[in-house]
Amino acid sequence: MSTALKEIFEQEYRELRPRAPIPALDIRFCRFTSLNTTIRLREGKLLVRLSDLLESAPQPVHHAIAHILLAKLYKKLPIARVHANCYRRYITSEAVARQAERIRQTRGRKTILSAEGRCYDLDEVFESLNRRFFHGLLGRPTLTWSAHHARRMLGHYDAAHNTIMVSLVFDRPETPRCAVEYLLYHEMLHLKHPVKVKAGRRCVHSKAFQAEERLFPELAAAKAYLKRL
Repeated sequence: MSTALKEIFEQEYRELRPRAPIPALDIRFCRFTSLNTTIRLREGKLLVRLSDLLESAPQPVHHAIAHILLAKLYKKLPIARVHANCYRRYITSEAVARQAERIRQTRGRKTILSAEGRCYDLDEVFESLNRRFFHGLLGRPTLTWSAHHARRMLGHYDAAHNTIMVSLVFDRPETPRCAVEYLLYHEMLHLKHPVKVKAGRRCVHSKAFQAEERLFPELAAAKAYLKRL
């Protein structure tokens, strides 16, 4: 544990809890697959785990991380804007975002099953949508059904692994084709409209993305089915 980093956490702790004694600190950088940061209080000791991608961050960013983690742990909200903005600007900078993407590609593991399900073949659905809405110009990513019948994450495009995953809960006879098509169409739009950073904020669903999504002809029926599900 770096002495300088320990002093930063102690300083931020004193500012947030000036009358409380500072607990023992165990701060470590770990080989996470993303820019993860965690803090836990265990048996009177604060356990802080930070992505090693943050080890070389400037001192103000380390102050921001310490403040944000401690404020969340001890419910000293809202987070000070100066720290929130400092941290967001750093992690969304082009250099850090590019490095984080490389780490996800090299360290992360993606479970790929099959695009061919019992009822729907995602490869076939993709090619149909590609012809109808994208003039056949979208390069096909890896397509796969999920391993489980997930109901929280129904579909997901992973840019680091160029993979679209659709929840297995949709691969059944009672699922209308429009629901599968809409889910895949939505993720295909992420291929066409990548995430952009504006003023330090990630823009996942841009106005162009949303406008094109509304062009899906059975949008209302598909969303109604998803809502029931």
